[in-house]
Amino acid sequence: MIRVLLVDDQSLVCEGFKAVLNLQPDIEVVGMAGDGHRAIELVEALQPDLVLMDVQMPLMDGRAATKVICDRFPHVKVLVLSTFDDDEYIVDSIRAGAKGYLLKAMPAAELVHTIRLAHQGYAQLAPGLLDRLMQNAWRSDAPRPAAPELAMLTRREQQVLRLLAEGATNKQIAERLFISEGTVKTHVAHLFERLNCKNRAQVAIVANSIFNSEEHEAS
Repeated sequence: MIRVLLVDDQSLVCEGFKAVLNLQPDIEVVGMAGDGHRAIELVEALQPDLVLMDVQMPLMDGRAATKVICDRFPHVKVLVLSTFDDDEYIVDSIRAGAKGYLLKAMPAAELVHTIRLAHQGYAQLAPGLLDRLMQNAWRSDAPRPAAPELAMLTRREQQVLRLLAEGATNKQIAERLFISEGTVKTHVAHLFERLNCKNRAQVAIVANSIFNSEEHEAS
């Protein structure tokens, strides 16, 4: 079972998501919170597998709560679920450690599918959000690796980074580079550390920025 904690200051929204998710044979809603502080308390008490986190809430917003949860409970995955598709909210949430950023308007079936993928470790963004982020100029507060960090990457790590930028899974990277999935996981872990990223979504954004800058300079 995927044990889910719902966090939203609108109780009707929580009840609606609870009704949808509890219909699934492999998902169970174990609790609901109306603000970030309560969310942190319930994560500690209930130890859910995944948190569906709203952005705008009283007392402590979703971005701040996501950072605390991801820092204190790294085994708990956080998916931000919001009505806002603002670039700043998206980048801040990913930098805080969220496994993805979704929009509340998404169909229920897609939400359920996304929860299952996030539980398996795959980062998720609502359709079109990553493309839009990459089309915009780099924000000054976005995660950006320093040049010395890039110089430390091996040739193989650069190959893995480029495939991560294309959205490839570990299995796909292994097949493309003719290496084992275990080796890919090791390279990905090194990239997280060297590029100061917490998840694949951050790495993808950083990687796209790197390669887009290289192509621009070359032209």
